[in-house]
Amino acid sequence: MDNGDIEDGDIEGGDEEFRAPRGRKYQPVVDNDRAVLEMSSIDLGSSSASNLKSVKVDAQADMGSDARQNHDNIGVNGPQRDSKLELFGFDSLVNILGLRSMTEQIAAPLSPRDGREGDDGPVTYGHPQPCEVKLGTMMGVFIPCLQNILGIIYYIRFTWIVGMAGIGDSLLLVAFCGLCTFLTSISLSAIATNGAMKGGGPYYLIGRALGPEVGVSIGLCFFLGNAVAGALYVLGAVETFLKAVPAAGIFRVTNINGTETAQSIQSPSSHDLQIYGIVVTIIICFIVFGGVKMINRVAPAFLIPVLFSLFCIFVGVLFAKKGDPASGITGLSLKTFKDNWSSDYQKTNKAGIPDPNGTVTWSFNDLVGLFFPAVTGIMAGSNRSASLKDTQRSIPIGTLAATLTTTVMYLVSVLFFGALATRQKLLTDRLFTATIAWPFPAIVHIGIILSTLGAALQSMTGAPRLLAAIANDNILPILNCFMVADGNEPYIATFFTAFICIGCVIIGNLDLITPTITMFFLLCYAGVNLSCFLLDLLDAPSWRPRWKFHHWSMSFLGAALCIVIMFLISWSFTVVSLALASLIYYYVSLKGKAGDWGDGFKSAYFQLALGSLRSLGANQVHPKNWYPIPLIFCRPWGKLPENVPCHPKLCDFANCMKKKGRGMSIFVSILDGDYHDRAEDAKVAWKQLGTYIEYKRCEGVAEIVVAPNMTEGFRGIVQTMGLGNLKPNIIVMRYPEIWRRENLTQIPAAFVGIINDCIVANKAVVIVKGLDEWPNEYQRQYGTIDLYWIVRDGGLMLLLSQLLLTKETFESCKIQVFCIAEEDSDAEMLKTDVKRFLYDLRMQAEVIVITMKSWEVQAEGGPQQDESLDAYIAGQRRITDYMAEMKATAEKEGTTTLMVDGKPVIVNEKQVEKFLHTMLKLNSTILRHSRMAAVVLVSLPPPPANHPAYLYMEYMDLLVENVPRLLIVRGYRRDVVTIFT
Repeated sequence: MDNGDIEDGDIEGGDEEFRAPRGRKYQPVVDNDRAVLEMSSIDLGSSSASNLKSVKVDAQADMGSDARQNHDNIGVNGPQRDSKLELFGFDSLVNILGLRSMTEQIAAPLSPRDGREGDDGPVTYGHPQPCEVKLGTMMGVFIPCLQNILGIIYYIRFTWIVGMAGIGDSLLLVAFCGLCTFLTSISLSAIATNGAMKGGGPYYLIGRALGPEVGVSIGLCFFLGNAVAGALYVLGAVETFLKAVPAAGIFRVTNINGTETAQSIQSPSSHDLQIYGIVVTIIICFIVFGGVKMINRVAPAFLIPVLFSLFCIFVGVLFAKKGDPASGITGLSLKTFKDNWSSDYQKTNKAGIPDPNGTVTWSFNDLVGLFFPAVTGIMAGSNRSASLKDTQRSIPIGTLAATLTTTVMYLVSVLFFGALATRQKLLTDRLFTATIAWPFPAIVHIGIILSTLGAALQSMTGAPRLLAAIANDNILPILNCFMVADGNEPYIATFFTAFICIGCVIIGNLDLITPTITMFFLLCYAGVNLSCFLLDLLDAPSWRPRWKFHHWSMSFLGAALCIVIMFLISWSFTVVSLALASLIYYYVSLKGKAGDWGDGFKSAYFQLALGSLRSLGANQVHPKNWYPIPLIFCRPWGKLPENVPCHPKLCDFANCMKKKGRGMSIFVSILDGDYHDRAEDAKVAWKQLGTYIEYKRCEGVAEIVVAPNMTEGFRGIVQTMGLGNLKPNIIVMRYPEIWRRENLTQIPAAFVGIINDCIVANKAVVIVKGLDEWPNEYQRQYGTIDLYWIVRDGGLMLLLSQLLLTKETFESCKIQVFCIAEEDSDAEMLKTDVKRFLYDLRMQAEVIVITMKSWEVQAEGGPQQDESLDAYIAGQRRITDYMAEMKATAEKEGTTTLMVDGKPVIVNEKQVEKFLHTMLKLNSTILRHSRMAAVVLVSLPPPPANHPAYLYMEYMDLLVENVPRLLIVRGYRRDVVTIFT
């Protein structure tokens, strides 16, 4: 458990637990306060709420009571003693434990969901045992790669390829395929030397470079390719054995012309292939079960005869003499070399024998698909990275040595075979390598069998370790059964791999699957090249590979070659393999626990964000490119249950301020107190708020600020939050409907202070009244969206109404714009101007102009007799009492200056009456025209300077009286809409 886990566990305390019982229903805390709706607590078992779980420290698991008692006296580096480095407060690097703690902190997490081990600790299967045998470069990388690369294709198909393509095209073919694997080896060397490497080989490298989703999708395809390739190698070995020793066949009865006769078969029976194939697969499986030590003993037994057979082939080439012209062997001849230089692509039968009426037509592209499996196998060493002594040294040297060795051997073989025999001989003799081998052909038969068995052994060794590495990362729960502890053999994964191999052996004919296997290898190679390309191109500070011979252009070329070869082989199988990888990627994205592994995409996003931020600059954004970036106060007024960090409807409202989800919301909560005292509380609140935002599926980020009080906290936020043009431009908060019941002085002062701070900071303000009744995404609204457009606000109110219409909740509503004209003569002109303006803005709305009489006429006529009159009279009475109280306090203190909270205020009673009367008229107008509206938007009047906050709250209360759902909007000194294209 890391430090973060211990801190989270310590927060839990004694009596009260941070986690609420599942299924608990939260009720409003304050009577008659509808700020908090009934809601169910978040299911803490769900992935979206995993961060809400309280981490418990298991005393028995971590340390006993005695150990806890001594913990204060024992540091990380051992018993505390006087140290000159004590001032720094960290582990001394002189002590090896200090260095060890650094490496442990960067160890790959079991689950990447939150960048650390799972909440319940790491899952360990069996007892971790350090691997007794670690492999070096020769046995761990070079020999496995050599065994995988040298296969049956060289023995039985390579001479045929030289005959069909000619020496020139064959050299181009070998160079083309060899360049692809060489560039992939370069990329593999660079990534493998950029730090410690755990098990998984290419999966580990691709996953840490391109992300868990890409790593798992390519890794599983690569595992499947290795597993099925093992079956292909086994079938190749068995078929060669049965052809060399026909008497070993069990099923020798065939139907000929309707009669049954027992005779030696010309081609092995499918039943023989199945029986012998299953037996060989089981034997190899038992060898793999024996572990690294057993594999080290058996691998040379397979490789040495193969190398000896290759030696015999080259000796036979050098000592071959010109024989009977009918035999087709000319010995090393310049004339034969010239005759075989050009290509001769022709039709053949299914056995590859030239036939003018054959059904198979060959071309260079087809030969690429035929030959490329002969150069695969370069990942055999990295597949067993967990068993290597020094991955950063062994993988580059061993892989590149095997790649160059086999490529040079292929190139030399093209020259020798092309100069040794006629084209007809090369095309008709399937085992030409056995024909020329010295001293007798049986050596090549043994080499073929052992080379394929060696390749099968390496596939059966690497595939289970690859699957176990994917399972150990705990990304897909379905693979948890394949987990193994460090140092243990992946027995279950080996059994599963053997099961796949046996199933493929039973099928027998794998012609349709073989190209897909090649695609999986190429897909893995492309993933390695793209990983190195991305890391090289980004060049993050952590990208410091020991292998210096690499460049992003080489990796890009390698990836491009892989894609080109895939389509050259078969575009249909390419599509199938890419579709399968895409399906796995989609499944991992949905069901997996993929998180942040520090992959290259995250670095690319970071650099792209920095570049975009710099390109935006600090100048004002053009209205056409303006996006709302709301800063949402989560808990400014009232109280919420402990496990509810934000009003439930604030997230729903935040989503309504975005068009098609584009935009970012910043959810802010302010904790009162000293930062040093409440730093841990802030961390817990941040995790809780972030999880809640994710639970509500709202695109936004959480921020927690610790400040002495709400006013100071908000002023710090409004000045510093954001970067460049990505600063919040709209402040969203709930209207404090509970201020009379909660606090008559503190809430009005904070509310007015926030509005004034927004005006000073040039931030727009949106105040939501009736937040409890705000509809969610499933509650469709009908009727109208009414805008009472009183003052110029840069078009923010109009833009908000359009954003509301983009949501399914409000898409059935129509917009009505109410404009206030003080004189009757201005009404028609104002209506015409507003209609034209809305037309230019591409907004469809009905314009209604309301005329208000002058203040003198209103004063003479008195307030209109409507349902708002009672609220008006009550407000007058409270204001009169408040004013009398202020005057009495001033007389008592012997001064004529009215004071509120220690600050002088100026109160013009006639102005107070005017403000109150204006709010009455506006409220009655809203109730008269917009009683059935889905939502009403009205301009926010700014608080008068040096005016008591209490009086402003009375004005606002009268404005919102009896209006169920109201948005009070104030723009800022800039336009957010434009009529120009």
